[in-house]
Amino acid sequence: MPLTGLPGTSQGEFAQMWRRQLVWWHVWFVAGVVTTVVAVASTDPGRFGRLPEFGLLALVTIAYAVVGAPGVAQKRPLWGTAYLVIAWVAVLGCVALNPDTSAPIMFFVLFPQLWSVVRTPRQGIAASFVVVGCYALIGWFQTADDPTARLQVLVSAALSLALSLGLGLFILRLIAEAQSRATTIDALREAQTRLSAAERANGVSAERERLSREIHDTLAQGFTSVLSLGRAASAALARGEVGLAQERLALIERAAADNLREARLIVAELTPDHLQSRTLIEAIERLVTTLAREGQLPVTLQVVGEPVTLDASAEVLALRAAQECLANARRHASAETVTVTVDFSPADRVVLTITDDGVGFDPSTPSRGFGLDGMRARADEIGGSVTFTSSPGGGTSVRVEVPR
Repeated sequence: MPLTGLPGTSQGEFAQMWRRQLVWWHVWFVAGVVTTVVAVASTDPGRFGRLPEFGLLALVTIAYAVVGAPGVAQKRPLWGTAYLVIAWVAVLGCVALNPDTSAPIMFFVLFPQLWSVVRTPRQGIAASFVVVGCYALIGWFQTADDPTARLQVLVSAALSLALSLGLGLFILRLIAEAQSRATTIDALREAQTRLSAAERANGVSAERERLSREIHDTLAQGFTSVLSLGRAASAALARGEVGLAQERLALIERAAADNLREARLIVAELTPDHLQSRTLIEAIERLVTTLAREGQLPVTLQVVGEPVTLDASAEVLALRAAQECLANARRHASAETVTVTVDFSPADRVVLTITDDGVGFDPSTPSRGFGLDGMRARADEIGGSVTFTSSPGGGTSVRVEVPR
């Protein structure tokens, strides 16, 4: 049965294994020929002598070397079929020349070779019936006057057929199971490759989303602050207030430096600059102080309970939420006051609440910004939550819960 497969796959490995086994087929053939020659030399030479039998066995050997072995090794069924036709004709010729010949020993070689060349079990069964039928027919005519010998011929033919069918079908079943397993393994490898590719794509998407949130929560807000301070500095210069303009320029320089540090930390995938060597409360206090220094928004910070150190991802979420909410209150809410409350009293979580008295908004209106979606995504990743309440003219309150 021809075997095919691509290198690097289980089918390919199976085909390579088959080719490695060919050497043992050659050894088996040589052993069969040598045994048959010795047996022929040791039996009655028959009416025509031993030379014709030796010649036919030599023909089998030459046919195997020229077309049989290359046909099996190179997967050329026609070559293998041609060899088998020559071999079976030669061996049955030995039987026809000498009824007492030992040439049927070659059946143990030719039957396995027959099943290695056929493509389907039906072909193997049909070929077995043909060659065994020819063998039985020759013996039947040779033993026309001896009923006992005829019975022996029929028994020998039946045993040969049983040997061929049993051995051949068993081998084909083993090969079919091995090929089925090889196909299954290839399918699993392909599925694993697709899964790995999907995981890589998901990883790239998640990293892109993470960077988008980081940029939105840090650099974008920093640049907004720089833009606002720049406009304030220009307005101060236009009014002739050089001192105030210089103060705004100094704040611009500080904001730009902070943005530069944040950019480097994003690249390095570290925690936010505000949390470097600081607690969460200290980082939020710095945000509040910066806003007060810029004179853009009055913020009150309240701490409830005893502050504790949280997991880095939880502290990043709380800090980013505070940054986002304060930035929104400054840019969009027109708020006069903002209160930031950090509540450490719950046993299993920390609650951050940012409340402003600004213009508010209608929660049913689809959000066009990235901030709330980004906060929710961060919270979902660590098992936290983000909720907000707002109404037109009634201010906004954002509640962020992070696990301890």
